[in-house]
Amino acid sequence: YKLSAAWSTLQSGGRAVDAVEKGCAQCEIDQCGGTVGYGGSPDELGETTLDAMIMDGDTMQVGAVGDLRRIKNAIGVARAVMEHTKHTLLVGESASNFAEDLGFPGENLKTSRSLSIYLKWLSQNCQPNSWKNVTPEPSKSCGPYKPANRFLQEKQRVHHELTSIHNHDTIGMVVIDKNGHVSAGTSTNGLRHKIPGRVGDAPIAGAGSYADSEVGGAACTGDGDIMMRFLPSYQAVEYMRNGMDPTLACQKAISRIRKHYPSFFGAVVCANITGSYGAACNKMVALTQFHFMVYNPSADRALEKVVNCI
Repeated sequence: YKLSAAWSTLQSGGRAVDAVEKGCAQCEIDQCGGTVGYGGSPDELGETTLDAMIMDGDTMQVGAVGDLRRIKNAIGVARAVMEHTKHTLLVGESASNFAEDLGFPGENLKTSRSLSIYLKWLSQNCQPNSWKNVTPEPSKSCGPYKPANRFLQEKQRVHHELTSIHNHDTIGMVVIDKNGHVSAGTSTNGLRHKIPGRVGDAPIAGAGSYADSEVGGAACTGDGDIMMRFLPSYQAVEYMRNGMDPTLACQKAISRIRKHYPSFFGAVVCANITGSYGAACNKMVALTQFHFMVYNPSADRALEKVVNCI
């Protein structure tokens, strides 16, 4: 449905950036996989917060929001940041206030499902969580935590590496319209049981997604805390700028991260202005293939594509 919404927007004369907004918004409404939009991925306080970003590859303008509370249409607020401010990224309660001032309705983003996930997590001694180098031992108990001494830090570092893969995902979308305009965007409710205030890669330009109408676009999903350190979407677009085909560009972006984090969870999708596209993912026990969708105009439907992880 999200690709159909994006394609319908183009068919009705909308620009690439309009299609990205409509496609991501549809996913927010549908709560895609429970990892996009309201009612999913509760943080350590049981609250669902949202991250989103949109980028116009013509103007290189970006609008983004992080740790957005109470507002269901995160990609819409990101678009508002781009259209109505001179800023790029707004975060937290101030971003929510900004949205409400512009007429976005404030609503409770919790659902019975997100509450159930949260209560189950509490009953399991807050496992897994995102803490390290603290006491009490975060692999066995809930906080509040305090910094640990050096001996405990060495012990807990191994635990952190073994538990860095969590159940989370992002919608990433790249759109090229009939005039060659490129736009990209993302939306997510972030990492499940994240520390309140955490913002992942999704709203960071060049990390979650990137677009340049002279080249193409790319978008990412996976362990945002690691992936944002390498700006893989930007890197993939730059590889394509230098003549690399989309599949290889995605693979190279993944390989740069894997050099430092061999077991990270992540994938990249890429498309260039000729209409060629590709994707790549880091191979691990829990991820051997990556599925993504491409809208086929001649068939007038979305087609599922699969790549083997490298």
